[in-house]
Amino acid sequence: MLKKSPIDTFVIAIVISIVIAYFFPQLGASDSPVPMNLISSLGISFIFFFYGLSLSSEAIRNGLKNWKLHISVQASTFVLFPLIILPFFPLVKDTSYELLWLAFLFMAALPSTVSSSVVMVSMAKGNLPGAIFNASISGIIGIILTPLWMLPFVKQTDVAFDFSAIYFQLITEIVIPLILGLLLRRFLGAWAQKNKRTLNKFDKSIILMIIYKSFVQSFEDNIFSSVSLLEMIAMVALVLILFFLVYSLTGWIGKLLKFNHADQITNQFCGTKKSLVHGTVFSEALFGQTSIVGIMLLPLMFYHALQILIISVIATNKGREQLEREEVL
Repeated sequence: MLKKSPIDTFVIAIVISIVIAYFFPQLGASDSPVPMNLISSLGISFIFFFYGLSLSSEAIRNGLKNWKLHISVQASTFVLFPLIILPFFPLVKDTSYELLWLAFLFMAALPSTVSSSVVMVSMAKGNLPGAIFNASISGIIGIILTPLWMLPFVKQTDVAFDFSAIYFQLITEIVIPLILGLLLRRFLGAWAQKNKRTLNKFDKSIILMIIYKSFVQSFEDNIFSSVSLLEMIAMVALVLILFFLVYSLTGWIGKLLKFNHADQITNQFCGTKKSLVHGTVFSEALFGQTSIVGIMLLPLMFYHALQILIISVIATNKGREQLEREEVL
């Protein structure tokens, strides 16, 4: 039997999108007859509308009981990650590395990913209802907290931002569709659950299109000419260090809070994840009017690929260990 490739197919699709953006930029170019901005805007709205339809009220009700786990996961996602990145700001302020630091802060301020968190926790025999609750609620919290982390620092860059346009885009493209989805969930929720795989493919298609458009824009403005191969390699190394640091800290916090084995797995798996879906969408709202979107997504894309690879290996080992323990008992 053939073993499944450790490289996620979506990661391969992202790389292909970037290559296409470099060699075939015509569709996403500023003078393209295809209204890519309108298509991506509508696509984002549908992603959050379907997200609202898919939220499980039962999982949220059940999950509310385990409040220590939820506080730990959300604090790791929205507080611990950014606090690790923040101290380096004085070192990069007013240097050529400030934009790369901002890209790392953006990644650190993002919500946890939904699907892979739940799948990996399930593989490792962790607390599945807790994972579903935290992954779901994280996306909603991120709508508020991610821009709040970013705005004080984007104001200090040389890039011109229209903050009223940013807030308007966040409300119209994300908040309103999400609320609409939540309101219509009792009518269309069953349909959303039934077509979960199709909706997931739709989400990924929109993300790939936004990545293509973002990189076309960045290539057009030669934004990557300021990033060397050595800096790319350093970025990957820093992403790895950040992942293992947060994974270790969440493990230590779990022991401090006396989590059982299942809660400890959920705490570490959900607390170390970052959502490429939310990152791509938020980058459009926060940086879509500039040429820096491609660079803002770079650390996130490296992190996305590595988190799936590393956590899938850890999840497989933990799942095997749990099965062996159950066999002994």
